[in-house]
Amino acid sequence: MSWTEIAPVASLPEGRGVRVEVGSHRIAVFRLADEVYALGDRCSHAEASLSEGPLFDGCVECPRHGAEFDLRTGQPASLPASKPVPVYPTRVDDGVLFLDLETTA
Repeated sequence: MSWTEIAPVASLPEGRGVRVEVGSHRIAVFRLADEVYALGDRCSHAEASLSEGPLFDGCVECPRHGAEFDLRTGQPASLPASKPVPVYPTRVDDGVLFLDLETTA
C-alpha cells in the first residue's frame, strides 16, 4: 500500500462530505464520529459529486438523482445507480488522515 497524507481529521466536518483532489483522483471524504470513509466522488449513475450529498444510515445520497451508496463498500443501496463507486482505504496516524490511492475496492 502507498499512503498519501490528506488532512488533519479535526479539519474534516462531522457528518458531511468534503471533496479532495489528489492527482487524477477525485475523492469524497466523510467523517462520522471516529470513523473516516473515502469514496470516489463521482456517482456511477450520473457523475454527480457525492461529497455534496446528504448522509443517511451509513450511506451517502447522490444529490442529482437520489441513488445511495454504502460508505463502507461503495455498493449502491438504491436505484437508479447499479454500479459501485471505488472505496479508498483510510488510515489515521497522530490525528492525520491518510488514503491508499493505489488500492480501491
